[in-house]
This record gives sequence, structure tokens and C-alpha cells, in this order.
Amino acid sequence: MSQNQLTLSVVCLAVAGAVVGCGGGDPAPFQTLNGQQPLVIGHRGAAGYLPDHTLEGYLKAIDMGADFIEPDLVATKDGELIARHEPNITATTDVANRAEFASRKTTRMVDGVAETGWFATDFTLAEIKTLRAIQPLSDRSTAYNGLYQVPTLREVLNLAKTEGAKRGKTIGVYPETKHPTYHEVAGLKLEDRLLTILAEFGYTKKDSPVILQSFETANLKYLNTKTDVRLVQLVDGDDYDFKTGAVTFAAPYDRPYDWTRAGKTELFGSMVTPAGLAEIANYADGVGPWKPYIIPVKGTYGTDGKMVDVNKDGAVNYMDASFVTPTTLVADAHKLGLTVHTWTFRNEAKRLTSDLKGDPKAEYLLFYRAGVDGLFSDFSDTAVAARADYLKELGR
Repeated sequence: MSQNQLTLSVVCLAVAGAVVGCGGGDPAPFQTLNGQQPLVIGHRGAAGYLPDHTLEGYLKAIDMGADFIEPDLVATKDGELIARHEPNITATTDVANRAEFASRKTTRMVDGVAETGWFATDFTLAEIKTLRAIQPLSDRSTAYNGLYQVPTLREVLNLAKTEGAKRGKTIGVYPETKHPTYHEVAGLKLEDRLLTILAEFGYTKKDSPVILQSFETANLKYLNTKTDVRLVQLVDGDDYDFKTGAVTFAAPYDRPYDWTRAGKTELFGSMVTPAGLAEIANYADGVGPWKPYIIPVKGTYGTDGKMVDVNKDGAVNYMDASFVTPTTLVADAHKLGLTVHTWTFRNEAKRLTSDLKGDPKAEYLLFYRAGVDGLFSDFSDTAVAARADYLKELGR
């Protein structure tokens, strides 16, 4: 950021909560760490439109303008890395309807929780390739169920590289290593396999079009000793306290599972304190906090002590809450040189707070204005459109 831009950031006026251009049309600066526009990351591809983690979904996100696409990574029995949200593939594939795999149904412990279903770690890649993806959320279209294969990481990387070349731009890939402890216990450590594949593509440096993320910490610290690729520490939580605006915690969303196994009692919330962020800066390049850590949501409470049913639909929930004043998390992270990428943005009415008035773009604008460096969206087209509105606010 130039000295002129820094000056502009001081003198530009805030109008209706938005920083606007000033001084004869000079653009206002982005509030991101690097002074560039925030990234749009296609969460699990184009999850708002197509089943999660398919090449078709990733391509749709790219077509809609996503800068990065996100494959969650799990391992097969023969050690191949595939894009699935969880080792348990019951909710995201048609495996439950495949008679030839009925005997594979089992119960396994994932992050201390017993899960029953079918697990990628019990299937070879060849077997996985016979399955087809399905929509995991009941309120989204099932029209594409059974049409698309489960891709490997190599296929996702090839897609991003090929489609980027067609467009004359770089399309980044933002893998998440899912449940590293589970995989390590199963003898299928994810990290070395991941680094081998990235090296095949020449992705070993800080400026490589790859960012690696995880909710656990030990694996990120390990990766930090093995690669210069950017690393991001994810920060989870269980739910909202609508009275205080605080994030609440309950297992398994209370702390990184490697902390639980090590006997650490600190919660995820400790990661976003100044001290926690300083610790993250020792091994990662960024932090990926859940949205309410950045801008909390609170409900309105009546004299009876109960939360008000704002939309009068007979239920009191997220749709009756509102965003409040942002925390200092983004500024605190930026002071330490950490980027901030937050998640997850969705369009459906039940996933929007009352103050957004049914407009999903309004939510993106709140976070763009708060200075986030990137965000994960199920609807990359909406995220890109909101970013265009943000650019206009800045006079760009």
C-alpha cells in the first residue's frame, strides 16, 4: 500500500457503514493485509448448486469467478487423496444404496465421536470411482444426485491449472486436511501424501497457487517444517450465544482434536486472542475463523428475558438475530502479518440474519468492509457480485 493510499484511508469518510472513495474520485484502499481485493473461495466447489466436491462443482465455481476452489481431503484404503468432506462418505455419496458394499457399513471413532456408515478408508480408489456424489443438505436440489464421480486431488489440481490457462488467470486450490489424527491412527497420514502430489505440480513455494488449511495444529506445525506453501489455521466453534454474541463450545467443536488427545483444555476461542494469534503466526500464514468470531450475532431480548421472534414465524433462531459491532480480530491478525479467511457464506433465507433483509449480498459487504482477506462461499456468483458492489463503494 502506498503512502497516498494510507493517507486516503484516514481521510475518506464512512457513509452508512461503508468506506467510500474521496478526493476527486481517488479510490479508497482495501483493508486487506496485502492491499489487494479479498479472495472468493468456492466452498466445496459450487455447493449451493451442485453436490459437494465434484469436478463439475469446481468448474461451476470457477465459471462464476471464484479465485480459489476448496477440496476437503480424505484418504482411501490404498492411500489416494480424494475430495470428500469427511472420512464417512455416507451423506455425500450413493454408497448406502450400493448392495455390493453393504457389508462395509461399520462404526468408527472420528475425533472421539462414534460414527456409523461407510468410510473412505475402507475403500480403494477404484471402488470409490464406482460411487457417485449426492447432495448432503436436505433443503438443496437433489436433481444432480448420482451424476458425478468423486475426484482425486490430482484431478482437482489439473482442473484448476487447465481452466486457469484457458482464462489467462491463476485459479488457486485451497485443500483442507480432514481429521488428520483419524487418518494417522489409520496408518494413512495425509500430510506427506499431500506434499508429494503438490511437488508433482511444482507447488512448493509461498507464491504457489495453493493454501493448506486444517482445524488441527500438530499437522500444520509439521507441514511448516516441510514446505513453504501457505498454511492457515482454522478456528471452529459449536454454536451461538444470542444473548452475549459469544461463540459457544461443545465437543467435538470445542478444541482441535489433537489438543484433546494431548490433554489440553484450551478452547478454540483461545486461538483468536492476541496471544493465540501470535502463536499461530509461529507456524502459519493465516487464520480461518468462523464468521461470528469476526462479527458476532445477537438476538433482541424482551423484558421477559426471552429472545424476540423478529420475523414472527413461531420459532426463535438464527433468522431472528442480527450482526453487531465487529471484534478486533481482523486488525489483531493483520498486525501479526496473518491473513484472515472466514466461512461459510450461503444464500438461503434460513442462513441469513434478520438485519440482512433477505439479501445475501448484504452479509458479504459487512465482511468485506471489515477487512477480511478472503471468504468461503457456497455461492461464488453472489460473493463475486457483492465484491463488485464493494469495489464501487471504494470508487474502484
